[in-house]
Amino acid sequence: MIETMQADIEQSSSGGIVRLNVIGTAVFVVSSVVAAVVFNNPTRVTGVVVALVLFAVGIFAFLWSYWTAVQRSRTDNIAVAQLYFLSGGTAPKSVQRTMNYALMVQVLCSLATALSRSTTDGRAGSTLAFGILVPMFGLGLNGLWCATYGTFEPRVAENSPNTPRVP
Repeated sequence: MIETMQADIEQSSSGGIVRLNVIGTAVFVVSSVVAAVVFNNPTRVTGVVVALVLFAVGIFAFLWSYWTAVQRSRTDNIAVAQLYFLSGGTAPKSVQRTMNYALMVQVLCSLATALSRSTTDGRAGSTLAFGILVPMFGLGLNGLWCATYGTFEPRVAENSPNTPRVP
């Protein structure tokens, strides 16, 4: 099953976004778990830097995906849940699973590490809270993948009462 999922992702021209999501998630998990367990200055700094870089990439991807989706919405009927959670058949099942599992891992890991040392008054643990920003990376890449490569229903032109009729 993993081989077929990998083959689907590799064959897709969108595999770069999926790989970036998986690699970014793996780097985040390793850096945040090491920062939570070891909790010395170098690991905390590494955890914060990784979280902030992934957050920045996520914000950029989110804005890019939003712009792309707005452009596509002129011809396609795009819903927010379809765009950011790849629902409704907008993506192949393998891409949908991989991207949403990566997002789920980001959310769970960020919550687990932030709660493992939960004080925020400047004592030990406050730097782990930066991990909460990381799921923006997953949401942004989900949106970017779907806005660029997703399949949507075509927009149906509606005649509204305010539309002038041409004689």
